[in-house]
Amino acid sequence: MKNTHDTDYLNYLEGFITENRRDAFLKILAQRSRHFVVAIEDVYQLHNTSAVLRTCEVFGVQELHVVEEKYGKKIDKEIALGAQKWVDVDRYNTTTECINQLKSRGYKIIATSPHAEAADLDDFDISERAAIFFGTEKKGLTQEVLDQADGFIKIPMLGFTESLNISSSAAIIIQNISQRLRKSNIKWQLTEEELLEKRIDWTQKSIKDIDFITQRYLDRQTV
Repeated sequence: MKNTHDTDYLNYLEGFITENRRDAFLKILAQRSRHFVVAIEDVYQLHNTSAVLRTCEVFGVQELHVVEEKYGKKIDKEIALGAQKWVDVDRYNTTTECINQLKSRGYKIIATSPHAEAADLDDFDISERAAIFFGTEKKGLTQEVLDQADGFIKIPMLGFTESLNISSSAAIIIQNISQRLRKSNIKWQLTEEELLEKRIDWTQKSIKDIDFITQRYLDRQTV
């Protein structure tokens, strides 16, 4: 929309929210990152998709990519607990579409798998931008993801059970790499342009009658 992606528009919108809310946005966005993004492939149980979304929000991962070739189509709001407002969710009809989009943006494709050559979680190289892929509860990732993967990652397990629920696996991996990233010298924060974009987005989502408010702003620009 014309003239709604600049600081003047943001300053105008912030007049409709409290200072506390504005400051909360600034504080939280300072910890947001697109260095790592998460992708989930055809997860059958909807609550698991929603739980992964919530995990992304809690640990500052700004993007979740959801392949819905067979299953999905919506987020369970009761499980996500509002996380869908603060995390960018991109949906794809095919795995190929998702992989191509992420690779075009410079992301390495990392498959979570008990693959023999997979890096243990603590040994995973966090220096490069990567999309971490998680598969279905029963079959794991498709062969397409495994074939296209630039690397593999696994959670070391010491018991008889050979796998974890996807939401548990995602929580463990995302927490680990997010914590390590923030302790590193890697530039993981959002860019100034991305910060402005999200500040506007979040502020818009906090204002009732945002369409009316925005139109009033645009009308003032033409006077």
